[in-house]
Amino acid sequence: MSDSGSGIEPTPIQNVSAQYSKIQRQYQQILDRWTPHMLYRWLASAGLLALFLLRIVLAQGWYIVCYAHAIYLLNLLLAFLQPKFDPSLQDDLMADEIEEGGDPVSPLPSQRDDEFRPFVRRLPEWQFWLSSTRATIIALFCTFSEVFDVPVYWPILVVYFFTLFALTMRRQIQHMIKYKYIPFDIGRKARYGGAK
Repeated sequence: MSDSGSGIEPTPIQNVSAQYSKIQRQYQQILDRWTPHMLYRWLASAGLLALFLLRIVLAQGWYIVCYAHAIYLLNLLLAFLQPKFDPSLQDDLMADEIEEGGDPVSPLPSQRDDEFRPFVRRLPEWQFWLSSTRATIIALFCTFSEVFDVPVYWPILVVYFFTLFALTMRRQIQHMIKYKYIPFDIGRKARYGGAK
């Protein structure tokens, strides 16, 4: 008999669903425990990445997996550095509204310095860490299968990746300079309500 006392046995699908829910809760509890420990999270991810790179170097293979992983990490980095609300898109929308005969005067502050706007990332730090760690674990497991070991001349991939990295970071830095935002907390933080 079941624990509910109704005399109906749970089906195998219900058992699997219950086990899946239990595993999901345990996984979420582990993630919740890791949340406040930013330094240790990133050190663990760096250790996994070092293990992955060591595996690539020692095995002399899986360069396509390494290249795909590097491209994915580059995309995550770019999303981490970009603001959630892109100022170039807002400028384009305002220009389109003016062209359509809309009112160019906005009730919001007219200059960028009129109002404090904190930097809100497109990809928060927690999601950046979680996605990069998951990708590193998946890439590490891919190196255990011969299916992903495609023969390729790896120096071409390295040159192509560094060229892609340089071009995308140059574009991102130009965007940051043009719209005057800094995605990092640099310098001394302002303290409010304290003694001067």
